[in-house]
Amino acid sequence: MKGKIIFLSLFFILTTAAASAQAKNAPRSIISTTALIRKYHDQKELSGMQKGELLELYIERIKVLVKTLPYIALVTKPGVTMADLGIPDDSEHKKVLDNQAVGTSAFLDVTVEFQRKMMPYSDKGNLIAAILFYESTLKSLHEFNELNEM
Repeated sequence: MKGKIIFLSLFFILTTAAASAQAKNAPRSIISTTALIRKYHDQKELSGMQKGELLELYIERIKVLVKTLPYIALVTKPGVTMADLGIPDDSEHKKVLDNQAVGTSAFLDVTVEFQRKMMPYSDKGNLIAAILFYESTLKSLHEFNELNEM
């Protein structure tokens, strides 16, 4: 019985270590895979929402823009890796990508904290206008893709 417990524990540890090692070596997306908008809205729909809901949409759009816009000269969609673009997948480039991800995350943490503290004081109409502006900017990335494919 003791042997089975030791064997299962050792097997579990080795399996976990192998899975962890594979995850570290897996190619990472340049644009975060969380940089997606689930749904676009129109002014009438936004006008019917409470200010708290609008604030969440506003923050979500800021996050997507920050995770997307700095990279549009390379790629505009989540899921594309350095290897897909012909960028060497070596330690130097991985380190640069990791540092960028850390910097983006820190920036977003501070920005979201600011938004949650300050934006509740904004006018509901301004929030709606900002959300629509951010959404139109994100939609224009589709046009950018079309121009880039020419």
